[in-house]
Amino acid sequence: MRNAAVTGHPIGHSKSPLIHGYWLKQHGIEGSYIAQDVPPETAESFYSALAEHGFVGCNVTIPNKEHAYNSAEKLDDAAKMIGAVNTLWLDDAGVLNGSNTDGLGFLGNLDQMLPNWDNNGNKAVVLGAGGASRAIIWALLSRGYTEVYISNRTLEKAQNLADHFGPNTIAIKWDRLGEKFGEADFLVNTTSLGMTGQPELNIDLDNLSKSAVVTDIVYSPLQTKLLRDAEQRGNATVDGLGMLLHQAVPGFEKWFGVRPEVTDELREMILREMGLT
Repeated sequence: MRNAAVTGHPIGHSKSPLIHGYWLKQHGIEGSYIAQDVPPETAESFYSALAEHGFVGCNVTIPNKEHAYNSAEKLDDAAKMIGAVNTLWLDDAGVLNGSNTDGLGFLGNLDQMLPNWDNNGNKAVVLGAGGASRAIIWALLSRGYTEVYISNRTLEKAQNLADHFGPNTIAIKWDRLGEKFGEADFLVNTTSLGMTGQPELNIDLDNLSKSAVVTDIVYSPLQTKLLRDAEQRGNATVDGLGMLLHQAVPGFEKWFGVRPEVTDELREMILREMGLT
C-alpha cells in the first residue's frame, strides 16, 4: 500500500484529499492520501525523511514550497525556473525528486476548457508578482508567448520577475495596464484580489481586445468580477478551479502509477464540496 499526502500549515482547508481520494477509488488502487500538517520550522527535516514517515511522496502548499525546493535532491526544469516545489516523490533509487506542477495545471485547465486558446496570439498580461505568477509566467513562455507583461502594484517585484525570466518578460506599471491591454491576446489574474473575503480586482477592460482570453487563478467565487466583466463584453473566459484539479495529475501518476483524468464528475464533486454549485 502506497501512501501520499498534502502538506502545509495550516492544512485542514485543502481539497487535495478529495481529489486524490476520488482517483484512488476510481482506479481501485489500494493506497491513501491524507492531509498532513507540517509547520515550516520542521518542513525540511520532514521532507528529507519522507520514507520514514511512511510516504512515497507528497504535495506541498503554503508556506512550505521553498522548503520543499531546498529538500529535494533532484529538481525538474519547472521547479528550477519557478524556484518552488509543490510535488515531491521518491524514485526507485530512493532519491527525493521535486517538481512544480502549478504551471502544468494552469495549462491543462485552459487546454480542457478552451481548446486552442494559445493559437490566439503571443502577447500576455500577468497581473501580480507573487509565487503563483512565477508558475504562470513559466507556463506562458513554455507555450511560445514572446511578450509577457507583468504588472504589480509594487513595480519592483514585477521587475524582479522580469529579470529572472529574461528578455521576453517586461515589467509595467499598474497605471499603464490600459496601454498594454490594447496589444494583449491573453490576460490572467494571479493575485488574491477578487477572492472571497478579499477586495475586488477593479480594472478597466475597455482597451482589451474582445478576442483576448481572460482567466483567473481564483476559484472562490468561481466567477470573479474580472471574469464576469470580461464575459459581459464578449471575451472568452476560463475560471481557476481546473488549475487546482490539473496540477494534481502528475503527482498522482508518480505516486500511484496511473495517470488520472480530470472529469466533469470530479469537477462537480469539488464544486459541491466547496458550496459553489
